[in-house]
Amino acid sequence: MPVAHLADRAVIEISGPQAVSFLDGLVTCDVDERADGPPLFGALLTPQGKILFDFVIHRVAGAEGPTLLLDAPGAQAADLAKRLGFYKLRAKVAIADRSSERAVLAGWDAPPPAGEGVVAGPDPRLPALGWRAIVPAAQAAALEDATEDAFHARRIALGVPEGGRDFAFGETFPHEALMDQLAGVDFAKGCYVGQEVVSRMQHRGTARTRILPARFAADVAPAPGTEIRAGERGIGTTGSAAGGRGLVMVRLDRAADAIAAGTPLAAGGHGLTLERPSWIGFETPGIGVD
Repeated sequence: MPVAHLADRAVIEISGPQAVSFLDGLVTCDVDERADGPPLFGALLTPQGKILFDFVIHRVAGAEGPTLLLDAPGAQAADLAKRLGFYKLRAKVAIADRSSERAVLAGWDAPPPAGEGVVAGPDPRLPALGWRAIVPAAQAAALEDATEDAFHARRIALGVPEGGRDFAFGETFPHEALMDQLAGVDFAKGCYVGQEVVSRMQHRGTARTRILPARFAADVAPAPGTEIRAGERGIGTTGSAAGGRGLVMVRLDRAADAIAAGTPLAAGGHGLTLERPSWIGFETPGIGVD
């Protein structure tokens, strides 16, 4: 039963009678009033529609309504709590960093843990990823039997990007980070920060840059951030990698032109082949389904 403690994740708690309505008015996913619903995947954007923070949202029943626990990148915890506080105004909510008290686990091929203080559910991005859980920090070591590297190798093999590793916060649109493919954007919900830009990209189909999986020649991957070239033309950059596979941010039109012309793709001298997981719904001319 592989269970990894994701020590680079933080837990931000939003509580109070208006916790749900407060967060729902800010983020890309639909946060409803159910206290027993599955985890959600969403993001807080800039007004220009770029991802500032992304997170998995767990809901816990409380006397005043659901308490929301955000499983977010640890390096961003302080900034996320500060930004949420900026939007708080007179909302009846409390925002707290609970990272010293709670830990984030990811697991697969077996049910998640249960017990007092444990909140768990399927990873909302892709069923094959397994589950996510928030547990008391003191329990994390006893439950862990796999490494963070094992989790990320699985994530990369499935083609699921992660903020800070495969795309830069503050510079990337949700479509580019595949949030539209990974249940991270609800296109039917009401207003949220950056909604107009995201909706326009969806309806006009203007997302030309996307993250895709890639397989590297001789199973050797270049460092993250290496430019990908098709001959003399730059078409993207590399992200995280494991076991000769990686995630890359590429211009789809330029990649399609190169593939049609038979021009090899390479990054840092390492050849690569683009792939498209079967769960991706947008067109990728010339790129086979993995």
